[in-house]
Amino acid sequence: MHVVFDEVPERILGVAKGVLAQANMHAVFADPGNEHWDFICIANAAHAGELFIKAIVAQQHPLLIFRDPFGLDAGADEMTIEDLIARGRTHDFEKLPKVLWAATGERIADLELFHRVRAARNSVQHFCALPHEDYRALSLEFIYKIIDPLIFKFFGLFAIDYHEDHNIGYDYIVGSLIRRELRFSVPADFSVGEIDLVDELSLTSTAYQEWWRSALSTLESHS
Repeated sequence: MHVVFDEVPERILGVAKGVLAQANMHAVFADPGNEHWDFICIANAAHAGELFIKAIVAQQHPLLIFRDPFGLDAGADEMTIEDLIARGRTHDFEKLPKVLWAATGERIADLELFHRVRAARNSVQHFCALPHEDYRALSLEFIYKIIDPLIFKFFGLFAIDYHEDHNIGYDYIVGSLIRRELRFSVPADFSVGEIDLVDELSLTSTAYQEWWRSALSTLESHS
């Protein structure tokens, strides 16, 4: 195998982390002048999911992410990363659940949600944003029901760790997830200071509160 392929999973993963940071930021925060974040977040969330899935597949073998591996051959004895980027054509977003399953045996947790996000991204990228679609809610569902479990399982990563709020951290992301009753992977050093967890959780369902207690108990048992 060409040495350049050794770089592929980490290179994809590096970009995926950056895109996820933007997706988290755009799905949670709102400021005057940034009204476009209301819909651009779905493009970022879908892009992050696409890259993380490709990184997982590339871990198994980098050639598996390309829909035409024979097209990579430019006649040279060795291949550079520039050659790979110029000639490589990866699988389309809609095909990735099947590619993931074929490479790893892993199924997308919520295929209906995956295709809702695919359709929403296509709408925003190629035509326009629908006026009454809650793209923030859809983005967070996608990140924390599909991306977060995958990257925790395959890379030991936590989706809440990736954001652009370098002063406060993931506090407001966590607050938004709790209010929407979205479960998420909780890092061992979990800590928030800008939100009151008791107050936030008091407005959630009994089932969600029970999940939260279970998550914290798991952390305590491993500390």
